[in-house]
Amino acid sequence: MTVTVIASHKCNLHNMGNEHPEQPARMYQINDQFISSGLEYVLHFADAKPVQISALERAHDKDFVKSVFDRAPSEKGERVWLDDDTIMMDKSLDAALYAAGAVVDAVDLVMTNKTTRAFCAVRPPGHHAGRGKSSGFCIFNNVAVGVMHAIEEYGLDRVAIVDFDVHHGDGTQDIIKDDKRVLFCSSFQHPFYPFSGDEPSREGIINVPIPAGTKGADYREMVKHWFTAIDDFKPQIIFISAGFDSHAEDEMGQLCLVEDDYIWITEQLKSLAEKHCTGKIVSVLEGGYALSALARSVVAHVKVLAG
Repeated sequence: MTVTVIASHKCNLHNMGNEHPEQPARMYQINDQFISSGLEYVLHFADAKPVQISALERAHDKDFVKSVFDRAPSEKGERVWLDDDTIMMDKSLDAALYAAGAVVDAVDLVMTNKTTRAFCAVRPPGHHAGRGKSSGFCIFNNVAVGVMHAIEEYGLDRVAIVDFDVHHGDGTQDIIKDDKRVLFCSSFQHPFYPFSGDEPSREGIINVPIPAGTKGADYREMVKHWFTAIDDFKPQIIFISAGFDSHAEDEMGQLCLVEDDYIWITEQLKSLAEKHCTGKIVSVLEGGYALSALARSVVAHVKVLAG
């Protein structure tokens, strides 16, 4: 069983400031944990390529994509606010292109059976970026770009996304809300940023608002119907928006998950992938800002993917 970790040093060059929680140290900590865990000896590693504009435009409005390129700073030290939470500096556009490109590469590797599963260790994250806007540290929606690439390039008509970040994947939902080829399952602390996900939605969008302070046993009970829905849907590939800021040590939110909970979720999804789509999973890093907890959780997640 092959698992490929796809990353790029370009993703580390995006820096919104030393005090900003979404910082390059996240990637360094994950890499260190891969080494100390011994996982680096059993994984395949691949360098991402930058995404093509045509792939971005499958998930995003053309005018929005153009506006990001037009606003991107080119001078060192220059900073541009895309929205209230998301800053670009001179290296940020490259980072965003390689982050989305990693997911496209992962889809190609998985769909052509060059690897069974892939984990994209990338930043900036993506799941708050909607069809026509950036938001919440996210420039482009990495998972949605990968999903639309899978659908358009490989003719898929049943793609599942599971998002367990502490924040609702509002951008992802915005992009796929009218596309019944996509099953979207999202758990998130509520009420909490971005203050969405509790409104009525179409069949095939399964949002699970989670109260602050919820621990693993209760969380598992609240999301277990996801797996019945995925089983019924029979996906041809499963995407994971793998945000680890629901961890008890992460001060970004107030949920109380631990590594064993991420292991449990990953095991359920791996079993369903093996049943319906010969194991095909593309997992993409989203949030996670307590550095040690983030790295430990990523390693626990990837260990299950690697079997």
